[in-house]
Amino acid sequence: MEREYSRVSDEELIDRLRGGESPITDYIMDKYKNLVRSKAKSMYILGGDNEDLIQEGMIGLFKAIRDYDCGRDASFYTFADLCISRQMYTAVQASHRQKHWPLNTYVSLYGNGRGQGDNEELELAEALPPDQDQNPETLFIDRERVEYLEGQIDKELSSFEKQVLDLYLTGMSYSQIARVLGREEKSTDNALQRLKGKIKKML
Repeated sequence: MEREYSRVSDEELIDRLRGGESPITDYIMDKYKNLVRSKAKSMYILGGDNEDLIQEGMIGLFKAIRDYDCGRDASFYTFADLCISRQMYTAVQASHRQKHWPLNTYVSLYGNGRGQGDNEELELAEALPPDQDQNPETLFIDRERVEYLEGQIDKELSSFEKQVLDLYLTGMSYSQIARVLGREEKSTDNALQRLKGKIKKML
């Protein structure tokens, strides 16, 4: 299969991926892994290491695969290069601002935290229903509750579980998360189930 993919342009592969040929995602992520590694060598993330930057770059690559529009964007290589660089620069800037686990990460739990092939959604909306009036007091209370959950997640989840959660919120499946983190699929899936259970208890 990989030999066949190597004879096809990235743009055609993306088109086939949109048609449902899901193994192409893993092929492209493997193909561009060295580009991510080379970019990671030229940057520094405060309080982190080269592997942290590689992980950020792989997230950027995944977003490029997800968002590339053959009819609108430049070549896939150019688009992927931009997405990888942007994701890394954002991580570097965030590390220098000393902002870890920002609020918007948790607000995104209200949206589609769905992994590919996973019918479950990790949403806070059910537990934290928005008030119809959306008055300032209600918004303040909701923000407090989300900040409380943020603190609990930071306290209760292991470092590995936090990494899995971050990637899960980008829309990655557990198998894709395992590939980015360099871990076994089983251990990644187990971590995902554990963190879901922990978050449910927090709610």
